[in-house]
Amino acid sequence: MKKTQIGVDIGGTFTDIVVSHNSYISKIKVLSTPSEYSKGVMTGLSEAIKRLKISPENISEIVHATTLATNAILEKKGANCCLITTKGFRDVLDIGRLRIPTLYDPFYDKRKLLIPRHNTLEINERIGSKGEIIEPFSIDSMKKTIDFLDKHNIDSAAVCLINSYRNSTHEDEIAKEINKYLPNIDISLSSKILPHIGEYERMSSTVIDAYIKPIVRNYLRNLKKKITSKNIEAPIYIMKCSGGLTTLDHAEQIPINMIESGPAAGVLAASHFLNKFKYQNLVTFDMGGTTAKASIIENGKIFRTRDYEVGGQISATSRLTGGGGYPINIPVVDIAEVGAGGGSIGWIDTGKGIKVGPKSAGAQPGPACYGLGGKEPTVTDANVILGYLNPEGIAGGEISISHSLAERAIVDNLSKPLKLNLESTAYGMHLIANSQMMGAIRSVTTQRGRDIRDFTLIAFGGSGPVHASSLAKEMGIPNVVVPNSPGVFSAFGLTKTDITLEKNKIFYEDIDCINCESLLDSIKSLREELLQMLSVNEKKLKNITYELEADLHYLGQRHDLTVKIPQKKLNKNCINQIKEVFSDEYENTYGQKVENEKVILVEIRVILKKLRHDINHSRILWEQNDNAVKNKNDRKCFFGKKIFLDTPVIGRSELKKTKTKGPLLIEEYDSVTVVPPNCKVSLDSEENIHINIS
Repeated sequence: MKKTQIGVDIGGTFTDIVVSHNSYISKIKVLSTPSEYSKGVMTGLSEAIKRLKISPENISEIVHATTLATNAILEKKGANCCLITTKGFRDVLDIGRLRIPTLYDPFYDKRKLLIPRHNTLEINERIGSKGEIIEPFSIDSMKKTIDFLDKHNIDSAAVCLINSYRNSTHEDEIAKEINKYLPNIDISLSSKILPHIGEYERMSSTVIDAYIKPIVRNYLRNLKKKITSKNIEAPIYIMKCSGGLTTLDHAEQIPINMIESGPAAGVLAASHFLNKFKYQNLVTFDMGGTTAKASIIENGKIFRTRDYEVGGQISATSRLTGGGGYPINIPVVDIAEVGAGGGSIGWIDTGKGIKVGPKSAGAQPGPACYGLGGKEPTVTDANVILGYLNPEGIAGGEISISHSLAERAIVDNLSKPLKLNLESTAYGMHLIANSQMMGAIRSVTTQRGRDIRDFTLIAFGGSGPVHASSLAKEMGIPNVVVPNSPGVFSAFGLTKTDITLEKNKIFYEDIDCINCESLLDSIKSLREELLQMLSVNEKKLKNITYELEADLHYLGQRHDLTVKIPQKKLNKNCINQIKEVFSDEYENTYGQKVENEKVILVEIRVILKKLRHDINHSRILWEQNDNAVKNKNDRKCFFGKKIFLDTPVIGRSELKKTKTKGPLLIEEYDSVTVVPPNCKVSLDSEENIHINIS
């Protein structure tokens, strides 16, 4: 009996399940359950087991991504936390960096700290920049801290001492004292979360980890208990924002790695698509119920960053401006995210203009057209009015659609107050949402010097194919690809991901002053430490590889450049080898070759990758594709110019391999692809949709 692999991705509106079973891939979509996310997961798993007649003992693994951690930050629903730091450094987070989303806004309101200042405690201790103990750890100041934690019912403590990345002794002693007197408090140590130089980013990352740790821990333990109750003994892997997997236990210990885990899976799925179909450059566009995400894959390469913000107006990478969010300095797949999704709510601002998002109707109550109690107009409601969505339902008819409820929500909240007709209001919402999503795409392309005409847009997520072609047309992107089963594409990406672990060592000194043999010994030690983190069964596997990275800069510079070091070529001349790799990468990145300048080695990192068994995905047959779509009669759709056009509605498999012109709607179980007038569309041998933008 062949083993079954399951991917589970929790989004803001839907929970997506992908099941790889007997060389076929099946999909299931159920509404997310924000009050208790595990309910939606178990509903989907139970349906999969029943529908596909899967024996629990034949499930080989469950791979999971969730928005739980991100939502806790966005909604400010984290734990009651405190921050413990070195005396004199209490205000590091409040001071922050000079980065704001709008440079010339005198009314800009600085985002609130996740841990208020009165919950920030100082400890008498000091460690120097080389790791030397300048002032010993004070037990007396720690006693006052213990009393504070107990008196104020603190659930989680973030510990970030100055220079603890060099010497973690004092942080370890604080953790030991807290565990001694208050063993139920969760503790996040900066020396474990982010052993890097830079106290602000290290402190911010540690605070975020502590803020979400109790919520994530309770969720993961509850989920594991429910899965075990179904007699499923398969290992559970958790997706990390870096694009790799970790075990459930490791995810509990450092939950910050789960932030933006779902979007990362989508980019990895797109990378698999690129490798399979020989594309070189892709813009990934993932639009779900709450947000829209964009990233790029250039020359087959996924970009990762350590300069990322979460919880702001836009989550993206920028050294000059930010989204007003909270910095995290862990490895993250480089994604720009905006609050524009299918559930994003339309509203009227003080200037009598229509705005869309970032507030979302989510899964509860959801868009008004779902008939689940939502009263406010959303992008999904607008798309119903424009004729893009099936008036009888989505997800194979499992979720009913009410045209009248969508109309009432838009008319009552927008059209009447602004004295606009229904179609103009709905189309305006559609275009405004597009405008916000174009900002995300530009932030990863043109704002970084890429010519967007050199890229192909790959659209996925439940709402992505609805908006993709109009976005591409507006931005000058020549081609759009909609992969098979776009609505569960990120969940599919989970099944294509490897387990990754990493360890680092800080140097922060002139590389010429470092002994080569000592450096090689450090690399060897890091590899051994990573191997110890694997379970006994995982160590027995032969498919384990290692990657080596180094962060370097020239003397006097502030920002580091990360380079990959080919380990097989490292020898007793390793210092010169690393310098040569850095010099080449610096010239390639900045267009300038620097001679006779001292090179500072900031740190080295060893990344362990355990390649998982890759179940055959050559036959992707979705049982519910076209048969689950009802009412495929022609519909009238609005594409602007104040008129509705007669638009054919077909299933994906009905699209002939010869090119056809829009307007056209291609409906399936988990999404609908909107092809505007005059755009050419075709289907390849794997049933992926290719749209040439006119």
